[in-house]
Amino acid sequence: MKKILKYAMLFASVIALGTSFSACSDDDDKNESKLSEKQTAMKELTEQYVNNVIYPIYSSLANQTSVLFEQLVDAKKKYRAGSLNQSDIDKICATFINARSAWEQSESFLYGAATDWGIDPHIDTWPLDRVALAKQLSSSEIVEELDDLDEGGIDNARALVGEQQLGFHGIEFIIFRNGKNRTLAALKGIEDDEAFAGRNISGEQELVFACAVAGDLRDKCYQLEVSWMGSKAPKEHQDRVEECEFNTTVAGGDLYYGENMINATQAGSTMKSWRGVMGTILVSGCSNICAEVAGQKIGQAYLGQDEDYIESPYSQRSYYDFYDNISSIKYSLYGQQSDEVHAKSIMAYLQKYNSSMANELSSKLNAALKALDTAKKGTPFVVEPHSNNAKAAMDAINALDETLNSAASWIAANR
Repeated sequence: MKKILKYAMLFASVIALGTSFSACSDDDDKNESKLSEKQTAMKELTEQYVNNVIYPIYSSLANQTSVLFEQLVDAKKKYRAGSLNQSDIDKICATFINARSAWEQSESFLYGAATDWGIDPHIDTWPLDRVALAKQLSSSEIVEELDDLDEGGIDNARALVGEQQLGFHGIEFIIFRNGKNRTLAALKGIEDDEAFAGRNISGEQELVFACAVAGDLRDKCYQLEVSWMGSKAPKEHQDRVEECEFNTTVAGGDLYYGENMINATQAGSTMKSWRGVMGTILVSGCSNICAEVAGQKIGQAYLGQDEDYIESPYSQRSYYDFYDNISSIKYSLYGQQSDEVHAKSIMAYLQKYNSSMANELSSKLNAALKALDTAKKGTPFVVEPHSNNAKAAMDAINALDETLNSAASWIAANR
């Protein structure tokens, strides 16, 4: 599982940086009544960031994956009744795209529950092992067990098909092909992917698999939502997470992840300084996803290190994924899901205390988004991974990454 190994190496590197930021603790950080002007600003922007970036994105992700699961279960029933139509498939594809966008827009805060509980690799590993999947769907016993998971995976899907078939990309393979929505005619026929040659796999078997994986995906996204929002998450989602017996509080603590960050420096929080919080957001979060997009998501295929390491190849939406990843950084910096900078945000903080740094960061952010927007309008990444558009996007994202780290270092050093 290439992404798991890659992510472990990347996260190890940013943990070292994050630790150094947490060590920059002012004595005043330990007593909220004595917070300096800058510390007060950091506290307020953190509250804005958690409540208006992290919470709504994870809430959207949970809701969209729930709808996706319900639509796939309905599609399986209609397939068997002979009433499934193309509009049903098209609605599933649209919901998938919405859910996928919410997930990619969350990747600038993978440092929390997504990493601690292994949710990131569980729902977003690629490339899909189609040979293994074809073999698994050839087993009537496995298909029958998958068919019994209509109430959700409760982690059983992983035991049946393995983690590399789970999550978004297993579902993507079933409902998209060659950048287009799967056709009803294709689902009514026999799977013609070369990895399935001679297997005689039907659309019904594929939908059974997609339903089971979607239930597991939904459950894991509920876990993300509840881990950050706690009692602010819908009760139905909380109940499901409790039924699944998922971990939801910060490793080594009793707080939910949102509480843990908002209550930095207070008793019970694992975050010991407000500059440590800034380092977490900028380095463990924003810089980390920059490094992943440029060095791994684009770099692996572009540089020829691994031609098969291409995200979202069946929908051909790789550049859309990458654009959402950088949008995730934008929202983290702006303090809201908007093109406007919120008054209580990291970007506003920099504009007040280091305008040249803010201007540079804004310029590099806009350049990265522009490069990816251009790439989205061109040839899909999976079709032409060595294009000038890929190179331009990779270079722009690397430049943004450097500036993010410079901004984090400046904040850490200037009290």
